[in-house]
Amino acid sequence: MGTVLVTGTNSGIGKALAEALLARNERVLGVGRRKNAAIEHPSFAYLSLDLAALEVIGTALGGFLAQEEVAALDLVVLNAGVLGEIKEMTDTALHEIEAVMRVNVWANKVILDTLIARRVAVAQVVGISSGAAVNASKGWGPYSLAKASLNMLLKLYSREMEATHITALAPGVVDTPMVRHITEEVDETRYPSARRLKNGPILPPQEAAERLLEAFEKVKKYESGVRTME
Repeated sequence: MGTVLVTGTNSGIGKALAEALLARNERVLGVGRRKNAAIEHPSFAYLSLDLAALEVIGTALGGFLAQEEVAALDLVVLNAGVLGEIKEMTDTALHEIEAVMRVNVWANKVILDTLIARRVAVAQVVGISSGAAVNASKGWGPYSLAKASLNMLLKLYSREMEATHITALAPGVVDTPMVRHITEEVDETRYPSARRLKNGPILPPQEAAERLLEAFEKVKKYESGVRTME
């Protein structure tokens, strides 16, 4: 049985991934913002942690890893993320951009730094990216900036974590609270990307999780640090 760390396990892709991994007899360490875990399983351990609180991540995660006696991780999935408000860049304040960057980018830096500082041997890191990182769709400013930055952050760490395979992977459109907000509440006339999402294929989280687990193995054939759309 391997050990996997997944962030954002309260809902969506993170929860589905954790459940799929548990079904494969993996030991899963979940991180989520909510106080109580959304999953109950003997092989699942949960850390309630607000990833926007950058100053406490290192101590909290370090203590969690020590408590769970984790010396090595087969896989780390950096999945947790926030969307931010869909609106024009000219109407988006810097503090709104920074709020998205804190969770989607800087929290992942602190997580990786904590693993390195604690000398946890990590075989593979996958950051959940998005087509938004390259599409520059109207209204998606903070999210697009954050995902593009995440891609580069992981590429930079791939040059330093030489024993770890690192990938930024975009899973496509998945039925998550974030996607439902876009398809149900965002003005599709003003923001055409909302219409494209609504009219395109949207994967159930469980199906997306199974596809991602297959992709996690496939991406190992690529050079570490490469962004892929498996």
